[in-house]
Amino acid sequence: MSLTKTGQICILLVFALAAASPAFAAEMSAEAVNSAQPTKKSLSNEKPTPAGVRLQVLLDRAHFSLGEIDGKFGENARKALRAYAEARQLPSSDTLSDDVWKALQADDRPATATYTIAQQDVAGPFLTRLPSKMEDMKDIPKLGYTSPREALAEKFHMSEQLLEMLNPGRHFDRAGEIIVVVNIGNEGNGAPAKADRVEVDKVRQTVKLFDKSNVMIGFYPATVGSEDKPSPSGTLKVTEISRNPYYRYNPDYHFKGVRSRTPFKIRPGPNNPVGTVWINLSAEGYGIHGTPSPGKISKAESHGCVRLTNWDAERVAASLSKGTPVVFVESPN
Repeated sequence: MSLTKTGQICILLVFALAAASPAFAAEMSAEAVNSAQPTKKSLSNEKPTPAGVRLQVLLDRAHFSLGEIDGKFGENARKALRAYAEARQLPSSDTLSDDVWKALQADDRPATATYTIAQQDVAGPFLTRLPSKMEDMKDIPKLGYTSPREALAEKFHMSEQLLEMLNPGRHFDRAGEIIVVVNIGNEGNGAPAKADRVEVDKVRQTVKLFDKSNVMIGFYPATVGSEDKPSPSGTLKVTEISRNPYYRYNPDYHFKGVRSRTPFKIRPGPNNPVGTVWINLSAEGYGIHGTPSPGKISKAESHGCVRLTNWDAERVAASLSKGTPVVFVESPN
């Protein structure tokens, strides 16, 4: 078979574009992630890259969370990078400096690991779908995951897209299947450091934890209130920490999109409207909590509360005690 001159040119163009495209140049694999060296060219706000994954994993392990690990160098990743540099008294910037990268690489464990899917990962029960309206959740026995893939992604702080990219052709609903996940390094960390105070930035949409020496020991992107339901101001205190909470809707809240005129209750589960943890604050109806939508942290609005990913809410809760002050601030951008 022979090609016309036009056909030959088209093929050459395809190969040229493939060589220049980050999607082709940065194949997503365990080997590529573990050996990646982040540079301005290897980090992308638009597409997941191996360098983006490795950088995010190292930040997450250091408790400078970017929320969902998705391999993209987006605003949440830049927030975490700035906070990490600030905490280590290094020049803070939206770009990765040599000094910051050197500090992060002190943790030299591989950024990925293999995981054998267990029977409990696929046992369910799983929701056929997650209702979009709160009223439609009240009769569901448990607000569980919608699939083993969603459960596994959340277990390893990952986006479902990244989990699929690292495991082409793998089946997430089969016990015994060996998959590649990011290595969040939870084992052997011991008891979490205790926070002396929490700072919630209403403008920057962040949560910071400080110890008694005023050292930042944790950083988390958050969704903090909305124009319709702003978060409170000033200093509140933690009054209670509830894990696997029920969600109780009070019609006096007048939440946007909720039409019920009578109170109702939503049962626990990771897809409960407040996720897996509720940290109650000393202003009625306000708290710090998880979410069923980790990919929307800092990209959507809340009903006045402080919303984190489920795993970040759990980490924050582990560092707090009853009476810990929570300070709401409004830093300029």
